[in-house]
Amino acid sequence: MPISAYLTGIRAKVGHRLLALPGVAAIIRDPEGRVLLQQRSDDGKWDLPGGAIDPGEPPALTLVREVREETGLIVRPVRLAGVFGGTSLFRMVYPNQDEVEYTDLVFDCAAIGGQLNVDEDETLALQYFAPADIPLTNSLLNRYPPELFAWPPIRLEAWFE
Repeated sequence: MPISAYLTGIRAKVGHRLLALPGVAAIIRDPEGRVLLQQRSDDGKWDLPGGAIDPGEPPALTLVREVREETGLIVRPVRLAGVFGGTSLFRMVYPNQDEVEYTDLVFDCAAIGGQLNVDEDETLALQYFAPADIPLTNSLLNRYPPELFAWPPIRLEAWFE
């Protein structure tokens, strides 16, 4: 899906300059405890499904919308698993040269409907990975602590100590 009308308006004023944006990401597990990852069409990297929050849109609703668009699944956010950002690992330059840095609200989610379906606009592939098998070919595990993908969920305070 193209960027929102809100971001289109901002980009018309600031061009490709860096924007700090709030975002959401979903941890969705299958019955075996594997984590669903999306291979992004913009850079080919594996990541959690999610996206940017628009003004006036509650983060949980953004999450439900983005996951449905990118995966075909209907999810219910169960808990906030953590908030991440503030490092260069959350900064990216899109192919059109737009630069962004996200602060991600990561939610544990329960899939309650829908079917996995690759959205060819934003997604090249969807695959469940055991936490130990999450691809290390990108910064996914550098941005988020590996313990975030473990089940049962950990207390993130322990990771920050």
